[in-house]
Amino acid sequence: MNSWICLFILLAVCLFPLVVECRVRHYKFNVVMTNTTRLCSSKPIATVNGKFPGPTIYAREGDNVLVKVVNHVKYNVSIHWHGIRQLRTGWADGPAYIAQCPIQPGQNYVYNFTITGQRGTLFWHAHILWLRATVHGAIVILPKLGVPYPFPKPNHEAVVVLAEWWKSDTEAVINEAIKSGLAPNVSDAHTINGRPGPVSNCPSQGGYKLNVESGKTYMLRVINAALNEELFFKIAGHQMTVVEVDATYVKPFKMDTIVIAPGQTTNVLLHADKNSGKYIVAASPFMDAPIAVDNVTATATLHYSGTLGGNNPTTTLTSTSTPPKNATPIANNFLDSLRSLNSQKYPAKVPLKIDHSLLLTVGLGVNPCPTCKQGNGSRVVASINNVTFSMPTIALLQAHFFGIKGVFTTDFPANPPVVFNYTSTTPPANLGTTNGTRVYRLPYNSTVQLVLQDTGIIAPENHPIHLHGFNFYQIGKGLGNYNPKTDPKNFNLVDPVERNTVGVPAGGWVAIRFHADNPGVWFMHCHLEIHTTWGLKMAFLVDNGKGPNESLLPPPKDLPKC
Repeated sequence: MNSWICLFILLAVCLFPLVVECRVRHYKFNVVMTNTTRLCSSKPIATVNGKFPGPTIYAREGDNVLVKVVNHVKYNVSIHWHGIRQLRTGWADGPAYIAQCPIQPGQNYVYNFTITGQRGTLFWHAHILWLRATVHGAIVILPKLGVPYPFPKPNHEAVVVLAEWWKSDTEAVINEAIKSGLAPNVSDAHTINGRPGPVSNCPSQGGYKLNVESGKTYMLRVINAALNEELFFKIAGHQMTVVEVDATYVKPFKMDTIVIAPGQTTNVLLHADKNSGKYIVAASPFMDAPIAVDNVTATATLHYSGTLGGNNPTTTLTSTSTPPKNATPIANNFLDSLRSLNSQKYPAKVPLKIDHSLLLTVGLGVNPCPTCKQGNGSRVVASINNVTFSMPTIALLQAHFFGIKGVFTTDFPANPPVVFNYTSTTPPANLGTTNGTRVYRLPYNSTVQLVLQDTGIIAPENHPIHLHGFNFYQIGKGLGNYNPKTDPKNFNLVDPVERNTVGVPAGGWVAIRFHADNPGVWFMHCHLEIHTTWGLKMAFLVDNGKGPNESLLPPPKDLPKC
């Protein structure tokens, strides 16, 4: 049914080739184990088509994309197309046990979706276990043919994927943490396009090299695919012009350092304004809370063509200082500069009348765990409104569509069950959370305001929260506890930045708004993978509207079974 409808739409559109060019893009992803050497040691990792990072998906706005994923590894697999709206095609969204049952070893599944009203940089990644560490890659959505960028066209473009690297097997790392009840070991290095660059314990390894030509402009599509760390990104001796985040255009501004959380993307224009030389490109951690991080800086090289000596090591290499890991002012300088383009062609459609106003606390807790000896009989957990999400064994979307009872309840709390001083350094007496598979139900096309409030239980921490199925507008943020009487007076309802992943400030709050115009079941979770593992996740169930165009499509015949 799904395929026939898509084919009919494509045929109808293609009857008018002078108006729009449509295309079906076919990709095949073979998930395989690949022996890979980094940090002067080798290990097998899960990859797509043997590549780390995986292959880039290229498409244009309006294209239909079909990706056949074949699972050749011992793990269950699912792939999420991070930031793709998936209008009425929740079956292709990817999070395991939310949108679909995972693809079991030896099985395959075709993800089928159309890119509607989106252009820019997104990415895809595994959405089960910790496979995202190495199973990820870029999605480049070009504007429709003949539609220019709303900024000067760059001479060249390059994808820059930031990630982490563990010497150990990542599944073993998280399994040990779950067993102990404590936090997992941090990564051993960061990577730029799969390479850490020279580090102290492995100085001989090379890093990624970006060749540029003097006088040309380059658009860098920067993606943070890391599991657990926000990253600063900067290029020695150069400023960057920020033009897009999360596949939405922004008012351009210049900056020498950007900050990018796991799950976020940022497009910058780089003008190669030097005559020659080599310049360090650096990715280093941002963490303004007392939390352990991998403090190894990944480096790459910006290399001007025609530089005397070519790869000669005597050629001058201009280095750069990285911000301190707790450089909150540098991070805020970037984040507070982001504004929607809000032009006639790309308006900011901020909901002004709100149907559902929710206050959601996000943070950590401690629950009993008799088998956790290292944790002295307890384990660290995470929650939203004190609910630690329990993963079902049947996909929520499947249970919703087929009316399967007993899989979830629709009583997720709209407000914290207990009101306390959320950001106080003195935590409440009870650090425990409740467990449940609870979703929040929304009528089709209702408007939602979410205030996401960090808590200081254990430690305040920045949480990059990702909402599947929707873009949203970040209308405000602040430190301390959200005040519903005074804080809304400072909301930006004119040109707030539009995103799919937003950082909740450590010891603070952020407010977002969106239209619930996409029927289905949509995951919302922290994109720090350890927090997702610990239960900082929930889902919205959006009912069908009126008629087939406002209703979830039926599942494809090859939908994986649990």
